[in-house]
Amino acid sequence: MAVPKQKQSHARTNKRRSQHKITAPSTQACPQCHSPRRPHRVCPVCGTYAGRDIVTTAGDTDA
Repeated sequence: MAVPKQKQSHARTNKRRSQHKITAPSTQACPQCHSPRRPHRVCPVCGTYAGRDIVTTAGDTDA
């Protein structure tokens, strides 16, 4: 079984850990209202997905 001969230095450990960072989630423009939204999700502003109304929002009252 392979076992390290030497202890890894703190610098080498920190160099490896420097790549473990969080990235910002990607966003795309909604084709209906052009507001930013996450891909493959219902738009939180207009409530549409794939050209269809999925969620009724507060501004969509027809009564």
